[in-house]
Amino acid sequence: MRILVEGSGGTAGWPQPGCRCASCLRQAAAGISRMPSTVIVDGQLQFGAGYEGISPEMERHEPGNPVRSDAVKPGVHGVARGAGQLGYRVRRLPDLRDGRAGRDGTAGRAGRDGRAGGWDVTAPDGGRLLYPAGPGSVPAPPEGSAPYDVAFLDLLGDPAQLGWLRARGFITAGTVTAVAFADHRVPSEAELARRCGFWRVRLAGDGEAIDPARSVPKDRDAGAGTRRVLVLGGARSGKSERAELRLAGEPDVTYVATGNRGAGDPDWAARVAAHRARRPAWWRTAETTDLAGLLGRARGALLIDGIGTWLAAVLDECGWDLRDDAARDKLAARRAELVGAWRQARCHVVAVSDETGLGVVPATPAGRLFRDELGRLNQALAAESEEAELIVAGRVMPLGNS
Repeated sequence: MRILVEGSGGTAGWPQPGCRCASCLRQAAAGISRMPSTVIVDGQLQFGAGYEGISPEMERHEPGNPVRSDAVKPGVHGVARGAGQLGYRVRRLPDLRDGRAGRDGTAGRAGRDGRAGGWDVTAPDGGRLLYPAGPGSVPAPPEGSAPYDVAFLDLLGDPAQLGWLRARGFITAGTVTAVAFADHRVPSEAELARRCGFWRVRLAGDGEAIDPARSVPKDRDAGAGTRRVLVLGGARSGKSERAELRLAGEPDVTYVATGNRGAGDPDWAARVAAHRARRPAWWRTAETTDLAGLLGRARGALLIDGIGTWLAAVLDECGWDLRDDAARDKLAARRAELVGAWRQARCHVVAVSDETGLGVVPATPAGRLFRDELGRLNQALAAESEEAELIVAGRVMPLGNS
């Protein structure tokens, strides 16, 4: 199977003609252009968005059995033109959004009048392709489907679908996974490239040819070893969303909640509910302040949210008056235990922490103590992290290693 990427942008391309948004203007200023997403398979089949669709039933197309005119459904995103070529098997897949109550990972069904999630293609040589029906589509292969050699996904629409597909073995270390429908939903080409890096997917350019037999980077989907990332930011800066985005492509994620103010705090309860609604339902949740123990035994990916609530809980345990030698020693031991476990972690871990040192000086001794201790802890964790990012007003500033 050989695939030519004729276009990799949104349905109107990127930059979108006539659009004055910051993303499109950045793209135009950089001289980068992506045509509407379209791929050609073996010079025979064409897939993209905005064309007429084919019959939703699974068909094996042979000579003398072309797609009938009465089987064509206009208005369906996700085209399969030329599907009557010899030996190609094309299936219309359901959209995962139609069948996942609360994002539970269960797939719906693609009926004749239902919404298409994408296309499953098997070539005469056995090569397998997954292609989305259009922007926002989330194709859901049935359980038991064979892995794909090439998969295009709209990861700007729903990045968590990548983790879902990996967890079920549809996307493996042998799959070339690429972004489709890249457009102004991302701030810039550079940010899209950064996301492709931590999702471990390919950012294919227009005119690029993909031959999985020659171009699959065997380590792209494999575990990349220990990766520690510290995401810093102020209140409502977007730091938690950034941490979740970084782990969206992982098949096995545990969300670690380190603080609980109790049911009597309605504001805290609302924040917790918002975080839960945003996360994929198939992620596990652990509520603990034993971060050192969790880091020592975890083998999947961890999202720790956050270091600030962990420190507040530990100060509650040790005592807030660090003039007391026992309290000070207890805090130092817990901090050293966490930093040591972070340094030796074998899992992929992303931790969220508050950057509290940029505002006014806290009015209370407890506030000043918390600010100072968290600043020291952030420094220690950042020093042992492969990556650190500062999030300000939703914008990402990578922090260097120097």
